[in-house]
Amino acid sequence: MQTERRYVASPSARIEVREEGDKKIITGYAAVFFREGAEGTEYNLFDDYFERIGRTAFDRALNEQHDVRGLFNHNSDMLLGRSKSSTLRLSIDETGLRYEIDIADTQAGRDVATSISRGDITGSSFAFVPRKVTWQEDESRVIRTIDDLDLYDVGPVTYPAYEATSAAMRSAVDKQSVIDEFRSRKQDAETSARDVSGRLVKIRLDEM
Repeated sequence: MQTERRYVASPSARIEVREEGDKKIITGYAAVFFREGAEGTEYNLFDDYFERIGRTAFDRALNEQHDVRGLFNHNSDMLLGRSKSSTLRLSIDETGLRYEIDIADTQAGRDVATSISRGDITGSSFAFVPRKVTWQEDESRVIRTIDDLDLYDVGPVTYPAYEATSAAMRSAVDKQSVIDEFRSRKQDAETSARDVSGRLVKIRLDEM
């Protein structure tokens, strides 16, 4: 499965630089959980396809201590921190996946921290591979809920949320693969339903 990226849309998930003693720390939310009626907690992937981040999405990644990188704009040349070295720390709360990155005394670290403090950088993103997905369909929408994933990187981005809908979201989502995934799951569900129905009919006939 290919790596996907999502850009945080919630206005309550802005990032900031804070000081703790002689350290400066970048804090923010890499992802927000879906909350009914809460702006920016549901992603419009494309057309009538929407996506939500489920409450269990990051549980396994944190329990298994995935070696997650803190990157600026998902760029491996702009490394800000790493969970393995404890310079990146991840936690889950009611809002979503929160991160803290100790700002290194590097050009990348200083530049990103300055841009955040100036208000030039205001959003975050995360890169992942989905492992468990739930699909819902009604008359007008298809909803994909991510319930479990492998987590690769988190961090600040220049274009958060839907400021970059026309560019970033298209590059972040493989439209055809999402459609194919939904159709495959739907076909499996329909086949399973027919099998169950067939078994029930056979049981009823056997009981006559």
